[in-house]
Amino acid sequence: MSQKQPGKDLNSVISELEKVASENPDNVIAHHQLGLVYRQAGRTEDAITELQRAIELDDQSVESMINLGALYFDIGDLEKALAMNEQALSVTPLMAEAHVNIGLIRQQEQRVDDALEAYLKATSIEPKLITAWINLTSAYTMKQEDDKAVEAAREAINLDPDSAMARNNLAVALYFKGEYKESHENMLNAKELGYSVDPRFAQALEKNMAGE
Repeated sequence: MSQKQPGKDLNSVISELEKVASENPDNVIAHHQLGLVYRQAGRTEDAITELQRAIELDDQSVESMINLGALYFDIGDLEKALAMNEQALSVTPLMAEAHVNIGLIRQQEQRVDDALEAYLKATSIEPKLITAWINLTSAYTMKQEDDKAVEAAREAINLDPDSAMARNNLAVALYFKGEYKESHENMLNAKELGYSVDPRFAQALEKNMAGE
């Protein structure tokens, strides 16, 4: 991911990269980096154009494919987002990130079984990829497979005890198992770590704890 240079604002970085891309039209890295900073600046259409150009120049540029897929996902074009991640997998089949992205797309489409398959594939390729375990938790929760959701959330927390989202997901999974005390502890941990807990969930949890 492109990083801003110290002392330079985003517009300056964009101007420099535009100059490099203009002077070196076949420079894959220049178009890729320009696409990333355009995305950072909220210039979505320009970002798409530059990432597409990078892929045209190098059909092995999986990072451009992944980032372009993320852009399409952001604007709700799930079909193109899926195509980009599948193209990345055609180049690098064991790319856990692409499988996670496909899982997110399938989950967005309410195809939860397909999402689970993608997340599990990602964890088999890269067992320490925390985003795969976090998303696996939410998919299992959607399937009402609460024991598996708890297991996945605990794995995410093992990988990163300070993951606010993993703590919140564990709180939700424990809630559906009826384990309200531990759910409450993890909800508070999630809040302390900066997670914006759904107030409706917090209220329901407090109500059930009071009734224990």
